[in-house]
Amino acid sequence: MKQVNGAAVFRLVLVCIIGVGCATDAERAAPAPAEQRAAAAPVPMDALPAESTGGFDGARALMHVEKLVAIGPRPSGSAGIRQAQEYIRAQLQSFSCNIEEDNFEASTPAGRLPMKNIVAKIAGASANVVLLLTHYDTKRLANFVGANDGGSSTGLMLEMARQLCGKKTGASVWIAFLDGEEALVEWSDADSTYGSRQMAARLALGSELKRVKAVVLADMIGDRDLGLRRESNSTGWLTELVWSTAKRLGYEKHFLSGTQSIEDDHIPFLRRGLPAVDLIDFDYPPWHTTGDTLDKVSARSLGVVGHVVLETVKELEKKVR
Repeated sequence: MKQVNGAAVFRLVLVCIIGVGCATDAERAAPAPAEQRAAAAPVPMDALPAESTGGFDGARALMHVEKLVAIGPRPSGSAGIRQAQEYIRAQLQSFSCNIEEDNFEASTPAGRLPMKNIVAKIAGASANVVLLLTHYDTKRLANFVGANDGGSSTGLMLEMARQLCGKKTGASVWIAFLDGEEALVEWSDADSTYGSRQMAARLALGSELKRVKAVVLADMIGDRDLGLRRESNSTGWLTELVWSTAKRLGYEKHFLSGTQSIEDDHIPFLRRGLPAVDLIDFDYPPWHTTGDTLDKVSARSLGVVGHVVLETVKELEKKVR
C-alpha cells in the first residue's frame, strides 16, 4: 500500500538501510534467520472470548498468522509464497469451502512472475455478493516475515472462512486471498496490486462484477496498539456502516475519527465502480522492516476487527438481498 499525506508520498521502495539492506534474489527467497524465526514462537494470548465476538476466534486467527510467519518471507513468485498458498488452500478445504483459484502471470520490474488468487465462495440465499479481501504476499525484502503486513489479515480471513463456509448466508460471500499487493521495486499503478487488478478485470469480463455489492478489504489489522482511521478513497456509506457497527459493538477506541489516504487493494475495485472500504492501521512503526514479527500481532486486535467485519457482513446482507 501507499500512504498519501498532502504533498508527501510514502512509497514502497527497496532501500539500503541498516538491518534491511539491498537484497539479492537469493536473500529475498531465503528463510528468515534464527532471530526472526524466534519471533514465531507462541506469544501470550490476549484474545477476547469467542462468545463475546460473535463466534469469531482471535486466537485461531493468530494461530494462522503464526503458521505463515514460520514459513519465512513470502514474496510473490517465491518458494515461500507457494508454501503459503498450500497452507491457505488446505485450511479452506478443512472448512469445506468452495475454492476457486486464478493462476496468472504478472509483468513486473523483476520480470514475469507466476501469481495466484485464491477465492472461497459461499453461496447465499441471494446471488448478490459481499466480497472480502486480503493480500497474503510479503514485501520483497531480506528476512521480512510480514506478521502484520500480509500475515494478520490473512489469518483474519481464514478465521472468517471458518465462520462462514458451509453456513447459509443471506447474500453470497466471497473471501479472496490476493497475491501481489506489494510493489516489486517502487509503488506505482503498474507495480502494485497485481492480484486485485487481476480479479477486478476478470470480474468485469463477465456478469459477475454486477453481482458484487460491497468490497471490504483488511490490511495490517493485527497491531497490538490498534487504531484504524477512515480511509478517504473508500466509499462513504460503506465506511460509515463499518464505523457505526464498530461503535455498536463497543470498539470506538479502535475505530478512530481521523482520516488517511491509502492506495491499496481496494482501488482497482473502486475504479470499476464498486463500493469498497479499506480497513488498515497504517500507524505501525515496524512497517516494511524486519521488526514486523509475530510478537507485534495481537489476538485481541484480530478478534476486534474480525467481530466488526463479521457483523458488517450481516448488516450488508440486509441491504443487498
